[in-house]
Amino acid sequence: MSYLFTSESVSEGHPDKIADQISDALIDHFLAYDKDSKVACETLVTTGQVILAGEVKSKIYLDVQGIARGVINEIGYTKGEYMFDGNSCGILSAIHEQSPDINMGVDRITDDSDFETKANAQGAGDQGIMFGYATNETENYMPLALDLAHALLKELSAVRREGTEIEYLRPDAKSQVTIEYSDEHKPIRIDSIVISTQHDPFDSSNEVMLKKINEDIKNILIPRVKAKLHTDIQKLFDESTKYHINPTGNFVIGGPHGDTGLTGRKIIVDTYGGKGAHGGGAFSGKDPSKVDRSAAYAMRHIAKNLVAAGIVDEVLVQVSYAIGIAEPCGLYVNTYGTSKVQYTDGEIAEIIKKLFDLRPYAIEQSLKLRNPIYLETAAYGHMGRTHYVADKIFNPGKPNEKIIKDLEFFTWEKLDRVEDIKKAFGV
Repeated sequence: MSYLFTSESVSEGHPDKIADQISDALIDHFLAYDKDSKVACETLVTTGQVILAGEVKSKIYLDVQGIARGVINEIGYTKGEYMFDGNSCGILSAIHEQSPDINMGVDRITDDSDFETKANAQGAGDQGIMFGYATNETENYMPLALDLAHALLKELSAVRREGTEIEYLRPDAKSQVTIEYSDEHKPIRIDSIVISTQHDPFDSSNEVMLKKINEDIKNILIPRVKAKLHTDIQKLFDESTKYHINPTGNFVIGGPHGDTGLTGRKIIVDTYGGKGAHGGGAFSGKDPSKVDRSAAYAMRHIAKNLVAAGIVDEVLVQVSYAIGIAEPCGLYVNTYGTSKVQYTDGEIAEIIKKLFDLRPYAIEQSLKLRNPIYLETAAYGHMGRTHYVADKIFNPGKPNEKIIKDLEFFTWEKLDRVEDIKKAFGV
């Protein structure tokens, strides 16, 4: 018998995502001017207010208020009627120096140390468990429901910023996609799509307003999204697909005025939409010495390359650490019975341990994580994105302007270990 599976996403204007983006913008600025910065920064946003808190060890002083305002304005909160805008909101900073008790287990290396010395000396920034997941049901090796949920909101954001086809959109939005699967765990059809989008007030009645929003989403947004999908995915839309557009009615009050936002409250949106597993640690606001972030990226890198190499159709990889210790406590692999090689899941894990150096410093180096690449991860998922290279400018037009060239973004999405994996497994 077929079954249903659902994932959700939220836009860059959702309160929690505003908080994530501010926290990651701060991370990027610290790393841009001091690559050795250690940062754990949390953000809270509410009506007319932003509160920054956290721990930092860095040589650089930042205008954290200016950075936060820039992020808020870029998202689109630029009007007083939103009750939250970048130019007028109050910003309180309670950022202080990192605890020396935490730092001493992480920062034990010098610039003239060789790689092995550094890798063995830099312990994990905290204890914890981190997961990576991949599946071959989409071209980017992500679960289909989450991939579609992200695609809907990314396109909705593009429509809002263009301001030509739909002129009344505001920044806050959510989506949800339910997929019907066969007993063989293959997508059969899209059962339902939920989209809730913030909007300007209408002069007309609620009934007319809702009809207009429904028509625009179905006739403008959905076709634009479908046109960018693989033909096999396009076929999953059918006449029975249900659409729930702004199901509660009005959505004028939104963003931080409608709901308080906090860094790290959308960890399932950030990862795999409920597929696989999650260790519980958020990513945004943490420098890469925090294995909550760096090791989760490393696990995705392993999982994606395993699937791309044809070793498995679907896989979950877990790693665990003790604070201050470099070597992982354990590595676990679950292939869900989809393995294509004559090895048990435990044997696959042993081979992976030999192929990938999972000491925190080694992860930082191999995935180039000590670079200011994190604001770009803070909306529409950290996983399943496209690896690319670009320049990035900090503080443009100011005396401390800095241009960093040829930054690699989403390095954990590279399929650069496929041949190594095939060779190790004799494929």
